Amino acid sequence: MNDVLSESQILLVRPPTDVVDDMGADLKALGYQLKTASDAKSALKQADLEPALILIHSELGKDCGFQLCRQLRTVGVQVPMLMLMPTETVEDRVACFDSGADDYVLQPHHRETLQNRLRLYLKPLEGAEVGQQLRFVDVVLNVATRTAVRKQRTIDLTMKEFELLKLFMERPREVLTREQILDQVWGYDFMGESNVIEVYIRYLRLKMETGADQRLIHTVRGVGYVLREA
Repeated sequence: MNDVLSESQILLVRPPTDVVDDMGADLKALGYQLKTASDAKSALKQADLEPALILIHSELGKDCGFQLCRQLRTVGVQVPMLMLMPTETVEDRVACFDSGADDYVLQPHHRETLQNRLRLYLKPLEGAEVGQQLRFVDVVLNVATRTAVRKQRTIDLTMKEFELLKLFMERPREVLTREQILDQVWGYDFMGESNVIEVYIRYLRLKMETGADQRLIHTVRGVGYVLREA
């Protein structure tokens, strides 16, 4: 692990009675700076300190991990958030991604799997050169820094929002089916059970369309979505 990654601060949100206590020990052993919270109130306070990544246990006693994740996104937290889940049924995955989480880690975890998953979300995009940009109409997406600008207005994107917008901007005016989007952005087969795409399309539209800005992401009824001029 390089020096930049080893200096990254991670917020671990887990119930005080969590028996999987080796998670914190493994994070420290891997070289990460660790902050912890045991409930939604303390997690929201710690999130203000802007950690590089947040790990949230799906069960937080009286609090719901998925609900906390959604609340953090609502108040503007953009850093990668991963859920710690004991199972990965279709329902679990739907709840995870619908809450605004970027991914999940199964419990009990394996240190190597945890390390690989963290590196994926903390390192710059592989092959992304400094200054590499995608452009469509009045939107500019910087691939290396994962930032978007429209009419000189910076658009704050979560990792999944960025990946979704990047997919559209790499394939402008091409109708993408729900199956293509799920495979390219989430990499999971939801078998038609999730509205995660609709949720994230709504997120992008709310962030990208203000005032007189024209709609760029259009719904193709019964098929999917397309990035094109109005």
